[in-house]
Amino acid sequence: MANMTEAAPFILLGLTDDPALQFPLFFLFALIYLVSLFGNLGIIVLILLDSQLHTPMYFFLSNLSLVDFGYSSAVTPKVMAGLLVGDKDISYNGCAAQMFFFVAFATTESYLLASMAYDRYAAVCKPLHYTTIMTTSVCACLAIASYVGGFLNASIQTGDTFSLSFCKSAVVHHFFCDIPAVMVLSCSDRRVSELVLVFVVSFNTFFALLVIFISYLFIFSTILKMQTAEGYWKALSTCASHFTAVFIFYGTVIFMYLQPSSSHSMDTDKMASVFYAMVIPMLNPLVYSLRNKEVKSAFRKVVEKVKLYLG
Repeated sequence: MANMTEAAPFILLGLTDDPALQFPLFFLFALIYLVSLFGNLGIIVLILLDSQLHTPMYFFLSNLSLVDFGYSSAVTPKVMAGLLVGDKDISYNGCAAQMFFFVAFATTESYLLASMAYDRYAAVCKPLHYTTIMTTSVCACLAIASYVGGFLNASIQTGDTFSLSFCKSAVVHHFFCDIPAVMVLSCSDRRVSELVLVFVVSFNTFFALLVIFISYLFIFSTILKMQTAEGYWKALSTCASHFTAVFIFYGTVIFMYLQPSSSHSMDTDKMASVFYAMVIPMLNPLVYSLRNKEVKSAFRKVVEKVKLYLG
């Protein structure tokens, strides 16, 4: 069947139709987005300005901040517009673009988290060989591979979704063009598309998780062999933030995508999506950086330079 409505806009149902909740939710999401925006861009600027932060760990952290800013910006401004002025329409091409960039940046984040796990493995388990293992070229290759994997995955998933015919309702029961929410609107046989989605997401998720699992297996093995309590807790504390972020990120990905569309509850999906589309990008500067002494020191240096310049 031809796609007779390919140029017709979609309507994003949003989080709620209750007028009493729309402004409080707008204020909440605006606050979350501002923290994410200034936090992630601030981390990138700090790392660029402070030569002491020009290390592999902070190289990956700056890329993680860029990716978090990217996929948060693909979703949150449109959600805020819907809550504030009731702008729920999104064009066919706009929906495809939003889906593409969200999937691209989210997948890139999964591979960057795996790269960071490998970096932590090298730092904890191979400290004497760390500089020879995590060279500039190795770090660049890991980052480039993460972006290539992310944008390739987005091309496959977005192309697969929008190859379907949409001749049913144009109402997307979500606050953004997420793949399962758009795919259920199709009047085509979507069994093959669902299998492609599950296969691609499974491959990306479990490949990255395998790298993380093996890295942490060696990390915990090394930590348990440490002789001093100080070294034990320091290494454990370093891994705790990353491990928490991995659990939240991959937990929501597995919950959202590794099930057939018939098993999806849209209301439950929307609540889960708030975490990985809005909250997780905000957590990056808070979890990874604000508790870090080196980042705090770099921030104080920048503040002092600004005071001297203004004074």
